[in-house]
Amino acid sequence: MHVPDGFFNAATSISAGVVAAAGVTVCLRGARRELDDRTAPMAGLVAAFIFAVQMLNFPVAAGTSGHLLGGALAAILVGPYTGVLCMAVVLLVQGVFFADGGLTALGINITIMGVVTVVVGWGIFRLVTGLSRGRVAVAAFLAALVSVPASALAFTLLFWIGGTAPIEVGAVAAAMGGVHVLIGIGEALITAMTVSAVLAVRPDLVYGARGLTKPLVLRGAEGETTTVGGQEPAAAPGRLKPFLLGGIGLTLVLAGVVSFFASSSPDGLEAVAENKGFLGQATDHLVTWGLADYGEVGGIPVGVAGIIGVGLVLLIAGAVAYAARGRDAAKV
Repeated sequence: MHVPDGFFNAATSISAGVVAAAGVTVCLRGARRELDDRTAPMAGLVAAFIFAVQMLNFPVAAGTSGHLLGGALAAILVGPYTGVLCMAVVLLVQGVFFADGGLTALGINITIMGVVTVVVGWGIFRLVTGLSRGRVAVAAFLAALVSVPASALAFTLLFWIGGTAPIEVGAVAAAMGGVHVLIGIGEALITAMTVSAVLAVRPDLVYGARGLTKPLVLRGAEGETTTVGGQEPAAAPGRLKPFLLGGIGLTLVLAGVVSFFASSSPDGLEAVAENKGFLGQATDHLVTWGLADYGEVGGIPVGVAGIIGVGLVLLIAGAVAYAARGRDAAKV
């Protein structure tokens, strides 16, 4: 659902940019309560994973595809404040290096794909875990499912307010909501499976499961050690390395190999824009590096471009997370 240049007038683009900047600023402060030396690398991995999986468009209807947005997943794994930061880094790298989302629309994309998906996804997740006695996988599924059409409807509202073409807001809302409910099902499956996989291996690293999962019990040479929420030896930096290396390896495989098999059909926004007659408002991207269109412009194989993107996102998101972590946490 990356919005290209040309869809929105200057006033709306600037206003959304201000909202996105304010949201990121708030989240930089809020992330201090979520991040420390243990969890900052996890934030980098989550951002890189979302970048990789966003490359994997899957078919949802005849001639239409969708891809993970990732806001709900990021919020559940690393916390809502850190989740917004992860999404902002992913969208920044995509817009600047890969021409995926317009530069003038960066604020729009961060607002609807980052802030809205995280806020809605995290809110649904907390509501469902409260009502279902901590069923994290179910909550993750529903959070992701709802977050995608919510983002699509946010786009429709903004386009109605400041789009560069007149639309019948009801018809566009129905079209955007309908196709993105289908995309949301794919998003929900990916999110639930990913969260469940991390819970099975390292439950202490799932931010949204803190206080909801059973205590993690370790048996060592000196006896039995129990940790609650991953606050003790189970999450020590040295023992985190195998998990991080495995996660990075999986992410590289997704971006470097599986990306070759992604659907080439237009995504939900592009399909709706074409059907409703405003796709022609899109303008050429302001920057056309060799990596643009995931290597197509420069003749770079999509897998190579994906690996480069994973590296960029991993480094930038990790650096942002380390910078944002709390002062006390930095001494851990």
